[in-house]
Amino acid sequence: MKYQWIYLPIAEKTEILNLATKLKVDPVIANMFIQRGIRTYQQAERFFNIKYSDLYDPFLMNDMDKAVDRFVHATDNLERIMILGDYDVDGTTGTALLYNVLTQFYDNIIYYIPDRYKEGYGVSFKAIDFAHQKDVKLIISVDCGIKANEKVKYAKSKQIDFIILDHHTPGEQLPDAVAVLDPKRPDNKYPFQELSGAGVAFKFLQALAKKGLFEEKEIVPYLDLLALSIAADIVPIVDENRILAYYGLKILNSAPSPGIRALKEVAGYKNQKISIGQIIFGLAPRINAAGRIEHGSSAVRLLIAKDYNYALELARKIDKLNRERQNLQDLIVKAITQDKQLEEYLKHRNSTVLYNPGWHKGVVGIVASKIIDKFYKPTIILTSSEGKITGSARSVHDFDLYSAIEGCQQWLTNFGGHKYAAGLTLEEKNLKNFIDCFEQVVSQRIRPDQKKPVLKIAGHLRFNQINERLVKILRRLEPFGPGNPRPVFVTKNVRDTGYSRLVGRNEDILLLQLEDPTGVIFKAVGFGLKDYYPQIVKRKPFDLAYTIEENEYNGIKSVQLEIKDFRFTG
Repeated sequence: MKYQWIYLPIAEKTEILNLATKLKVDPVIANMFIQRGIRTYQQAERFFNIKYSDLYDPFLMNDMDKAVDRFVHATDNLERIMILGDYDVDGTTGTALLYNVLTQFYDNIIYYIPDRYKEGYGVSFKAIDFAHQKDVKLIISVDCGIKANEKVKYAKSKQIDFIILDHHTPGEQLPDAVAVLDPKRPDNKYPFQELSGAGVAFKFLQALAKKGLFEEKEIVPYLDLLALSIAADIVPIVDENRILAYYGLKILNSAPSPGIRALKEVAGYKNQKISIGQIIFGLAPRINAAGRIEHGSSAVRLLIAKDYNYALELARKIDKLNRERQNLQDLIVKAITQDKQLEEYLKHRNSTVLYNPGWHKGVVGIVASKIIDKFYKPTIILTSSEGKITGSARSVHDFDLYSAIEGCQQWLTNFGGHKYAAGLTLEEKNLKNFIDCFEQVVSQRIRPDQKKPVLKIAGHLRFNQINERLVKILRRLEPFGPGNPRPVFVTKNVRDTGYSRLVGRNEDILLLQLEDPTGVIFKAVGFGLKDYYPQIVKRKPFDLAYTIEENEYNGIKSVQLEIKDFRFTG
């Protein structure tokens, strides 16, 4: 068993049966709807029928009126505007979204992506000096800036104004910008706090459209960028994010921009319908690779490209960088996971903080995620950069990483992020104190249920309950992702039929043919679970945890179970 199985609550029997009757669904599915907050026919209608018109008024966001007024002033006075985005997927897609839409009616706009190695995360003094040299009067920062107090002050001294579009947790004091758009502001009045950075950029564009600067339909063709941002930044796909992801995926799968079309091709998804999961594992790492290995501006060039052949050339270069990134990452992960002494040391700790000055700065965030897969603890991977120690942190299920790092801020030069991911910088002399402090804070706050991966089970199904209607209902719950996960079901007392086998280049994929007590047979696939094969082929009964997937091969659709975990009887 890889996971601890946590069964989601079962509602009152009467409530389940009432909803099942109204929606004409199996009680197990009715209960799954209740688990997601769908308790009435009207709520189900709203959830199933996603409407663009259900997006909130952008002017509900603090400072939106100030941001719009300052932008209008800039265009009326022919001022040069600079879009300053972070170098990751959220920042580059947000930059491309703003640039693509705004340059359609105002051409005195440039963009700037900081160098990960020379400038570090977010707004830099170098970026402001560049803006000053280019006679920029207004900087719009995307996915960064919420803690750039000193930089905003410096820009002001150069007669440059700031509009901040961010979604990270603010510090104690907001920067002295013309406008700070961030749904996580402590005085926030906006109804939804979990927008991505590019999502905040979208709300700004929406507000400009409502002011009559252009028609809102001009934004829609670029919503594929927003789908990339939402998927890559692991924001909850609920509320506004679900609406934006839904329409973004529609564009991405039907009429993507030349850059995203080229990216799909190099990732092996040409003419293929893709989901949030395929963005996370296929498209996003390639965009990120630009900033990790070379420079994030090449990702923006790809995402604003108008010519497909040029976009394909850029996408191939980025794909090459991604392979380089994978090699660097794999070397570090292998060195850490094969160190038996380290493994023994980490057994007695609640956190993982590792430092090596030789590790590549561009891959430490991915390495942190991979190390969690091995040791499953809040993890920070650190390296040297520009005379300081810098790195990335990743969290485990439901543990507030940002808050834990904040509890040790006395040892840090800088930090930022959110619940599940963060970046930080410190002086080398403070490293031991920080490691000790972080371990102490994590030990005090982490719950027992956060120390092992969790599989949340929606309910039990028999194989004879898995039919075309059920698959159709599950399809209408999409897009799946954080906050709206693909439901995991359990079928009890399943057996191998004798036709199961290992497949794949390294024979590391389980391809099973299973039968449950009703006598119905289903095919199932399991990734990274080959160690279970010897037990399975003994044909002993086991409980199976899985998601229900639609598989298409040579134009023929079939239903397949994707295995998440096993629990062997006895």
